[in-house]
Amino acid sequence: CFMVFRLFKRREKKKPSIRKKTVFSLGTLAVILVLSGVIAILEYRRISDYVSDLISSNIKSIALSQQLSDITEEYNHQMLAVVIQNDLSLMPDFNKDYFMSHSDTLKNSITAESTLPVVQKVDQSFDRFILTSQKFDEVFLADTVDTGEWFFGTLQPAYNDFCHDMNELNTAIHKELHDNSRNFDSSFYRSIIPGVVCVCAGLLLVMLLMYFILSNYVNPIYKIAEGLNSYKATGKSYTYVMDSEDHLADINAGVTEIIEENQELKLRVKRLKEDK
Repeated sequence: CFMVFRLFKRREKKKPSIRKKTVFSLGTLAVILVLSGVIAILEYRRISDYVSDLISSNIKSIALSQQLSDITEEYNHQMLAVVIQNDLSLMPDFNKDYFMSHSDTLKNSITAESTLPVVQKVDQSFDRFILTSQKFDEVFLADTVDTGEWFFGTLQPAYNDFCHDMNELNTAIHKELHDNSRNFDSSFYRSIIPGVVCVCAGLLLVMLLMYFILSNYVNPIYKIAEGLNSYKATGKSYTYVMDSEDHLADINAGVTEIIEENQELKLRVKRLKEDK
């Protein structure tokens, strides 16, 4: 009864499945590689969208500052034409609301805190220039003030201050654009680091998986085949023993048993021939 129980228990014992081991190993490798790709793509998209928005804001700021400069320059040239031609009817009508709306849009497009003080300087210098220019009619009509001297001595310095502050703002915006472009390059390399790490881990797993398959399956199969060929060629006994308990070990045990039975059968046939 005890022997029957041991045989029954041995039959019921589930052996490790080569198929399950292989599927699990390859599946784990596939999951790691897929995750690495997804992480790298998501991280790159996040960094790319963030920096792209910053660069887009910088480009918008440059366009707005250039537009404000052009508006003010055109206004200054038109007032200069009034001085040169001595004709007050040529006095332009400056649309301050249009200018201020563009100025507010420029403030909102600025992303760097360090640039905001420069924007405030531009607003202050523009206010001084506009307030000075609004006295142009009074100066032009006054007999005691030379319009040309007032224009070049009072109004033009205010305009030059505005141009200086606007150039300073453009320099700050271009610097910000340069920094954001450089940060985009460094952020790109940072975003692919997780993917590189996962790919390296995947390659390491490939090497480990290859070693596992070679040591546990490929090499034993070669040794089984070598033992069989040696037995068929020279009749040498099959002595390969496997320590594992999977299906390949069952195959090796079966081959060993078959060869031993074959050897015993050959020995009986030989004895029968000798007895005759």
